[in-house]
Amino acid sequence: MKKILHIIAAPRGEESRTLKISNAFLDSFKKKHPDYIIEELDLFKEKLPELTVKRVNGKYILLGGKDLSGEFQKAWKDIVKHITRFLSADRFLISTPMWNFSIPYVLKQYIDIIIQPKYLFQYTGQGVEGLVKDRRMVIVTSRGGDYSPEGPAHSYDFQEPYLRAIFGFVGLTDIAFINAQPMDASGPQVQEEKVKQAQALAKKLAEAF
Repeated sequence: MKKILHIIAAPRGEESRTLKISNAFLDSFKKKHPDYIIEELDLFKEKLPELTVKRVNGKYILLGGKDLSGEFQKAWKDIVKHITRFLSADRFLISTPMWNFSIPYVLKQYIDIIIQPKYLFQYTGQGVEGLVKDRRMVIVTSRGGDYSPEGPAHSYDFQEPYLRAIFGFVGLTDIAFINAQPMDASGPQVQEEKVKQAQALAKKLAEAF
């Protein structure tokens, strides 16, 4: 069966505005695509491997075009497990609030773990080649303020540009964003309205995803 990997970087569970939108997406997706398995990866519950000196040295071995062996292969066991889990998915959904104009630290750690040479990208004579091809991604975000392109705070949005760049680097260029904003700056009535708007967009995107 095909699989969608739901990567969760929102720590508040049922209280999360981000997950209220993602759940609307998944409910619609399951109705339209019953043949898909939905696998959750909650980054605030998962014990992610740390990038120790030995593991970083292993990365330089890979960057040099060699394979890992011995102690380096053993040190990379948990990293490869996460890479394999990521690559086993046919579609991706990321749920992430905006923190300090960017992403939560657990999502950054996860990205640093999985985006590795010879696994998700490689260097060729023509430059960098992304190895995650022919797959799609939806990213759901919630932001306290309004960082939309037409707003004065747009230049502070380092979340969407970064995520587009880093996943585009490995070949994931078909990315749709659902940005719920503002969640805090304009009061609870506007927040509720913006969540409903984002949920409606999420349901629509899920049908074609």
